[in-house]
Amino acid sequence: MGLLDGVRTVRDLDPSGRRVFLRADLNVPLDDGEVGDDLRLTASLRTLRHLLDGGACVVMASHLGRPKGAVDPAYSMRPVARRLSELLGQDIRLTDDVVGESARTTVDALEDGQVALLENLRFDPGETAGDQAFADALAAMADVYVNDAFGAAHRAHASITGVPARIPGYAGFLLERELEVLGRLVTDPPHPYVAVLGGAKVSDKLVVLESLLTKVDAIAVGGAMCFTFLAAEGHDIGTSRVEDDQVDTVRGLVVAARDRGVDVALPTDVVVAPEFDRGATPTTVAVTDIPGDQMGLDVGPDTAERYATLVRDAGAVFWNGPMGVFEWPAFANGTRTVADAMATSKAFTVVGGGDSAAAIRQFGLDDDVSHVSTGGGASLELLEGRDLPGIAALRDTPR
Repeated sequence: MGLLDGVRTVRDLDPSGRRVFLRADLNVPLDDGEVGDDLRLTASLRTLRHLLDGGACVVMASHLGRPKGAVDPAYSMRPVARRLSELLGQDIRLTDDVVGESARTTVDALEDGQVALLENLRFDPGETAGDQAFADALAAMADVYVNDAFGAAHRAHASITGVPARIPGYAGFLLERELEVLGRLVTDPPHPYVAVLGGAKVSDKLVVLESLLTKVDAIAVGGAMCFTFLAAEGHDIGTSRVEDDQVDTVRGLVVAARDRGVDVALPTDVVVAPEFDRGATPTTVAVTDIPGDQMGLDVGPDTAERYATLVRDAGAVFWNGPMGVFEWPAFANGTRTVADAMATSKAFTVVGGGDSAAAIRQFGLDDDVSHVSTGGGASLELLEGRDLPGIAALRDTPR
């Protein structure tokens, strides 16, 4: 079954005169009270403009950060509303609460072609709890529901599963595109299919690693998680970050992969430093020669180039997780080398959200890959073969 089977999209919706509840993913990083990276905002514009141009009025909603069910001004949607208004070219009315008097009054006053943005959904504990009364209150604000929040589609939250259980639901253009692209990797990836995995913790990616073993031809491992793999291979990794409780699991995973004929590419050289600090002095060493008092903060240049060759020669590439601390110039080479290879490869190249998406945008290469996902956790769960709650809810929505 295709990921979109049984899901209606905004192409199936006549928005004229309708009040649409648009669940977007506007969970962006903030920098001194302003939006630090507007990827998710720009990604939401196509669906929003389609609805407005079609004659709808729109009630937008999103979470921002983790305020833990209480009002926290640090996580207000106000800077998001300002930046989204600039991108859209029209005023977006921000409510003072989520489902209270301000929200109801603002929404009731909307005319066709206008937009209201609810205050942070997670200011109400009912959102993450999937509370039925909270879902009722959200659904009462609109005639139809559109989910364009792929980055939250793996959460069974009230705005993701509760609202489309009450009013007819549709997928937005962003969600549709994510399912099309990632669905291709799940069902029919071009070969050779290469996964490049990095980031901090191997435990976060164990399930997707096990799933990928049945699909990929090669896995290249970087980031802090590579040191758990290197420890499993018997290397002394100095003071590098390692998950000791995962070493045996990783060792078994590597054996299983190689038994299947999957190439598990691990670093042969790394960039180390005496401490985790932006200004620390970097040294490139072979993985057999990591000093006992040094920690690895990036893959080395030989490793980076080997991984880049895998990417350039691939038919499809899924990349999730940086190769090192790319935010610091001294430890950014591994991630930049992989990003450059992704941008120049003729393969079907997918960047799986999160820090790898931030990295490829930092290097100005996001327009040179096939797809940059807006959902890190959601993209991983799809590749694990899970049916995301937000997608299942759209299949079961009222018709």
